[in-house]
Amino acid sequence: MINFLQPTGDHMSLLDAAKRVRENAHAPYSEFKVGAALRTASGAVFAGCNVENVAYPEGTCAEAGAIAAMVAAGQGDIVEILVMAESDVPITPCGGCRQKISEFGTPETVIILASPLGVIGEVTLGELLPGSFTPAHLKGAK
Repeated sequence: MINFLQPTGDHMSLLDAAKRVRENAHAPYSEFKVGAALRTASGAVFAGCNVENVAYPEGTCAEAGAIAAMVAAGQGDIVEILVMAESDVPITPCGGCRQKISEFGTPETVIILASPLGVIGEVTLGELLPGSFTPAHLKGAK
């Protein structure tokens, strides 16, 4: 369930990072620009934007770009991630991105939903992706 929030300054660095990178999104087909920014356990912030491709399934989501930047920097623990798009309805990460976030987060990882005007709401990864497939499944853990 999305918890709708009153805008506060708590998420400003993520909001600013997502807003800046969203402007660079390559979305000539859908014209739906998305920006994402995540914070790691160390406090570092990484951002990404969607990059569309004329062969539609070959594009990448903003969340995937932010995660790739985090991994390239040698980090890997997502504490919170903000997703921003210009939409009257808060957008949440797609199913594939939920799984990507779960690779580096926990069920308590906070997903912040925003528009260019500010934060709209938040939800945890566990609420968006209950019963996620994890590395423990590969190790045969029960």
